Amino acid sequence: MSRLIRSFAVLATLGLAAGCSSAPGADEASVVRPEPREASSAAKSPFWVDPAGPAAEQSRRWRQEGRAADADLLERIARQPAALWPAGDDPGSVVGPAVTAAAREKRTALFVAYNIPHRDCGQHSAGGAADADAYREWIGRFADALGERRALVVLEPDAVAHIVDGCTPGEYHGEREQLLNEAIDRLKQQPGTRVYLDAGNPAWIEDSRKLVEPLRRAGVDRADGFSLNVSNFQTDTKTKEYGVALSHDLDGKHFVIDTSRNGNGPLGGTPGDAWCNPPGRALGTPPTTDTGEPALDAFLWIKRPGESDGPCRGGPAAGRWWPDYALGLARNART
Repeated sequence: MSRLIRSFAVLATLGLAAGCSSAPGADEASVVRPEPREASSAAKSPFWVDPAGPAAEQSRRWRQEGRAADADLLERIARQPAALWPAGDDPGSVVGPAVTAAAREKRTALFVAYNIPHRDCGQHSAGGAADADAYREWIGRFADALGERRALVVLEPDAVAHIVDGCTPGEYHGEREQLLNEAIDRLKQQPGTRVYLDAGNPAWIEDSRKLVEPLRRAGVDRADGFSLNVSNFQTDTKTKEYGVALSHDLDGKHFVIDTSRNGNGPLGGTPGDAWCNPPGRALGTPPTTDTGEPALDAFLWIKRPGESDGPCRGGPAAGRWWPDYALGLARNART
């Protein structure tokens, strides 16, 4: 996190404000004023684009090294808004500068709150707050940093689905549901913040009805809606159909879909780790609120394209920037 704080300071001297980049070991000297970009769908997006995201930094670096074609491909990622995933004990150091920068542009900053205790059942993204009180403090700092500015927060990917599939031990279920309730209430105290509680994806909990009561126990009725397909690859069509069915069972609750890497759909025929850095995937629908479905509030890039799912298929640790994978996503994109 110290590198991120220094990067914010560098950007401030350039008259820019930036959000979080999880690129490890990035050369701070390479954080320069972005070159003018051609018009794109992001120009009409209500969401803020991080000018110092890992794809933007990598694109500038490759351009300086003479890799112009690869740099152009990475601009397909760099031009689009993607959610920030604040880490560490002080999420405000990322959240505050991002919402400030977004407010200057009259746009909405995108975030993921991902710090629930016993996170990811000890798998690639294991970790989270040390205990319930530490989590409450963390969410409080997150919310305080949002202030009254516009933000959309996806709350705790996998947390409810891991209750449903049994991966999270039963002894933690009650505490987790209570913490999610409290997190929704705390974040919703901020007048400009919309909160979407995560509900997994249609290839995980195949019968969406199994999610209804766990989501209700976790407080979804007081959230703005639920999120689907975070860090996964299910198609827009399949996920939208699933979301509409779940919305119906939740009395019309709205939802958002992560389309960051689903352009080619999921990797077929491979059990077990098809979700972890699968080859041949592509960027999906660019972020937009024009969805064609009343209950679907937005297609979003929630997982930052090019950040690893974990140390599988030659990838770095979960959340670390992987330029070769990012390049493949961009090269395979249809738009």
